[in-house]
Amino acid sequence: MEKLELVGKQVLVVGAGLSGVSAAKFLLTKGATVSLYDDKPKDALSEAAKDLLLQGVTFLTGAGADGTGIDLAPFSLVVASPGVSLKAPLLQRAGALEIPIIGELELAYLFSRGSFVAITGTNGKTTTTSLTAEIFRAAGRKMLLGGNIGLPLAEQIALSEADTIIVAEVSSFQLETTKEFHPIAAAVLNITPDHLDRHGNMAGYIAAKSKIFARQSKTDYTVLNYDDEPTRALAEQTPGQVVFFSRKEILDQGVYVEAGNIVIAWQGEKISVLPCEEIYIKGNHNLENALAAVALAWFCGVDASVIAAVLRSFRGVVHRLEFVAEINGVQYINDSKGTNVDSTIKALETYPDHIIWIAGGRNKGASFDPLIPLVRERVSSVVALGESAGLIKEVAEKAGIPADKIYQAKDLPDVVSHCHQIAVPGDVVLLSPACASWDMFRSYEERGDIFKNLVHTLE
Repeated sequence: MEKLELVGKQVLVVGAGLSGVSAAKFLLTKGATVSLYDDKPKDALSEAAKDLLLQGVTFLTGAGADGTGIDLAPFSLVVASPGVSLKAPLLQRAGALEIPIIGELELAYLFSRGSFVAITGTNGKTTTTSLTAEIFRAAGRKMLLGGNIGLPLAEQIALSEADTIIVAEVSSFQLETTKEFHPIAAAVLNITPDHLDRHGNMAGYIAAKSKIFARQSKTDYTVLNYDDEPTRALAEQTPGQVVFFSRKEILDQGVYVEAGNIVIAWQGEKISVLPCEEIYIKGNHNLENALAAVALAWFCGVDASVIAAVLRSFRGVVHRLEFVAEINGVQYINDSKGTNVDSTIKALETYPDHIIWIAGGRNKGASFDPLIPLVRERVSSVVALGESAGLIKEVAEKAGIPADKIYQAKDLPDVVSHCHQIAVPGDVVLLSPACASWDMFRSYEERGDIFKNLVHTLE
């Protein structure tokens, strides 16, 4: 596609995390002169970031916590990492100077040669993206997987060919900085309050999510969750063909559940894919993820028999309701990817009772009160952790959890030790924080990995 001329251009990359480092490497391959800014000192950067020095990247460290010391005049492009808000002073100055600001997702798109299939939503993105990619792989299609799933697309896009399907998990942060991004099939799984500290309110959050289909045409497909009202309402906005999916309603057209089977109905054709009970990953939320993946794959030409075979074998993703171990009759479940309230609601719904719930971390602006009914119904003990421990304790108290069943832990080893002491056979120890990890960990992956390692020491 190569819609951007970079040879000899000075480009500023803001943020030296995984996305920023990948963008900087890619820009170098396109002949750009690259500068990298991060508010961390140079010695605190990752080894991958430090290696960029040897490749000719200039580090603009020590320029003030908000980049006030950086002269933006030489730069013709700014590539912002997803974790950097467009309201950041450095990006505000770049905008005022009318310097284009894009993200790593847009950069990868502009140089891709294949077609994008993109998935967003508050919850279920990683599972649906991984499942969709596995279906394309099983169908023998050339396929790349990346985006917010942890695999930056800029590092892979050179491998794309005209017939490559690029399956991308995209977040609201990534979509904010898109301008030309145009997937041939785009799915919005659901929309519940999240990242309100970044987007300001639900309207801002929905507007960012809606950019996934903003550049679509009437030959493209927009896959929307009919059962989720804010998502269903997006049908009025997309220029693409709307394909609804539903686990609750029988639709005139779309992908839905009828008599216990997943069904595709479109333009007079009706296909039964498989019985829902044969899907390997369990739970209503995973049924919704499966319906979305069915829609994305089928409307991109994958046969229903291939889709059914993958749904029978796909085992889910790490850190999302991941079984860790059963020790003395107690199950330990890692749902570290449960970084918001709605995600944790789905996790609590998966287990009927006797849950020892581990929660807390950095709140992203949402109320925890929607958790109260499920905590009252299914949770026997609460272990609170991190910046939001006090708020989690309040939820437990409102739900009627006795004071002696609420524990505020100092760190994750303390959490696992306490759970091991109080758990009895039949209990489920569930790490589903309803919060981001950034108060104590670098990522939800690190949080989940540490939890799993600590649990395995109990065996």
